[in-house]
Amino acid sequence: MASLLRAYNAAILRRPMVVQCTTSAVLMGTGDILAQQAIEKKGRDHDFARTARLAFYGGFLFGPAISKWYQLLNSIKFATPTKALIYRVWLDQAVLTPVAVSFFFGSMSLLEGKPEEAIPRIKQAYVPTLLRNWCVFIPTQIINFSIVPPHLRFVVVSVVSLFWNTYLSVANAEQKKLQDAEEEKAKLVGYKEN
Repeated sequence: MASLLRAYNAAILRRPMVVQCTTSAVLMGTGDILAQQAIEKKGRDHDFARTARLAFYGGFLFGPAISKWYQLLNSIKFATPTKALIYRVWLDQAVLTPVAVSFFFGSMSLLEGKPEEAIPRIKQAYVPTLLRNWCVFIPTQIINFSIVPPHLRFVVVSVVSLFWNTYLSVANAEQKKLQDAEEEKAKLVGYKEN
């Protein structure tokens, strides 16, 4: 295990964007697998397209953005370590997170081929997801920005994100079910009126 961690550490120093995007894709996909199998108990009815969408989102949309975000946060110089901690956590949670939550639900709607559902899905899921995110990631980021070396901060967030991604996958699937049910109801009402 120690040799695996050393190899990962060397790879992330050599090729940070590639390694971080790959890590993000694997963890988003794994989070969805956990959501479908451990929480939703789908068994053989596993939705592989959903897993692929989440892995794609992690590797090609979220991964590059978060990699650049951490590079930016790590490049900002502060007068004291305490100010650095406070401002980095604040920037991460007050600037990035509100955008990232909207981007996630909007991207999932687009990747599902239902762009018309993006705004309603964001409106329904935004506040509860943002509040839950803060409960998880404010303490995580306080620890992360205070004791973790800069090149490994993404890894810490990624490990916590495995469980967070499981939650996001379930939350997105629930929002999708609600919207599908509303569409079906609207079709039935329209059918009865004709």
